Amino acid sequence: MPRAATTAAAGRRAAAHRVVALALTTLRLLLAPTLLWITRDRTAGGWYVACCLVALVSDIIDGMIARRGGVDTAGLRRYDSVSDTVFYLAAAWTVWRVHPEVVRTYWPGVAVVVALELARYVVDLRKFGREASYHAWTAKAWGLSLAAALVAVMGFGRAAPWMAITIALGIIADLEGLVISWILPAWHHDVKSLLHARAIAASTRPSARG
Repeated sequence: MPRAATTAAAGRRAAAHRVVALALTTLRLLLAPTLLWITRDRTAGGWYVACCLVALVSDIIDGMIARRGGVDTAGLRRYDSVSDTVFYLAAAWTVWRVHPEVVRTYWPGVAVVVALELARYVVDLRKFGREASYHAWTAKAWGLSLAAALVAVMGFGRAAPWMAITIALGIIADLEGLVISWILPAWHHDVKSLLHARAIAASTRPSARG
């Protein structure tokens, strides 16, 4: 196949991957108001659980598709982070509406997570001029635990042990995110762990010989 045709075919595949990844991320964004609508009468149930599972699957697949197509750009990854934030903020509000007793029981841990999230936003904004988009392994584990906690609480009315687990993982993920932001000299996306952050910082550090 001529080089021009091969390049054109590769471009079409990359464009298709980008469209699918964007669609999956946007789906998660649209599920946020859907959760609010489902819980408008202060009840949840099967449809709520289905939305949470769809959001979880879309969150897993969109990144895989973007990486496979080579279109996992900084803009796309930031959009993914924003969609996650909007979805889980809406989910938190619905938990408060339907099960306020759960929020009251776990409010100290929830307050710590919220404070750390705000601290991360302020630190990243001051240092990099934009929010972080690390998608670290600890953050992924936190996302899985959040989905499990939402399903347990909103689908079955059971908070333990899922709320405690997701609060603990949230604290760990946010603390790691703060340290990563402290280590990195410039903004990067998709930094999987502190070890990866240290490697990035070392690779960008001027040589001692220079």
